[in-house]
Amino acid sequence: MNLHLRIVPVVILGLGCALLWNAHSQAAVPIAGPLQSVMSDVPGMASVDQSISDQERRVAGMTDYVARVYRRDSVVAFTTFVSYYDRQTQGKTIHSPRNCLPGAGWEIVSGGPLLIPAGATTYTVNRYVLKNGRATAIAYYWYQGRGRVTANEYRVKWNLLRDAAIHGRTEEALARVVVPVHTDQAEDLQAADAQAGEVIRRMIPEVGRVMPTIS
Repeated sequence: MNLHLRIVPVVILGLGCALLWNAHSQAAVPIAGPLQSVMSDVPGMASVDQSISDQERRVAGMTDYVARVYRRDSVVAFTTFVSYYDRQTQGKTIHSPRNCLPGAGWEIVSGGPLLIPAGATTYTVNRYVLKNGRATAIAYYWYQGRGRVTANEYRVKWNLLRDAAIHGRTEEALARVVVPVHTDQAEDLQAADAQAGEVIRRMIPEVGRVMPTIS
């Protein structure tokens, strides 16, 4: 077996042990600004805040969140959701939407990474086409915190273990955008991607502004 392949599990195990050992000393890092300020207004659209039950919030383990529905002429254009965790420990980590969506009745039809160019920066987010009965939607999500915007969930876990072990910090946000699609026609899917691209290009910097800074 290649030496590097033998070393990787050992390193991951070591970091995992360090995370468990260091869990008691992890700092609960307060958010730097109000989540309510993220996408607080969109020209030409009306928005309504949504509430999550106390039970759902406890199960998810989030410290704070903002969830909104945006409508254009009374028709839902898209929804946004940002949840913040001031500290992640064993049993209290961000739940992947990829695992939660089927439980909410949505079937994942296809999915993969999507590149979103924003000026000189290109971000990678996760994109999943979903169906629930006759309803179709596209969900986009990513993880943001400790100076990073990440889509790959293996990398997210690696960064979590490393930062917990080295820095004693694990604060992070999950950000999600869902765009309903009225048909499965290619032009409607393209329109959904275009709408999501506009939202994500604005949303990532706004989430970044309320996240704690990294010294």
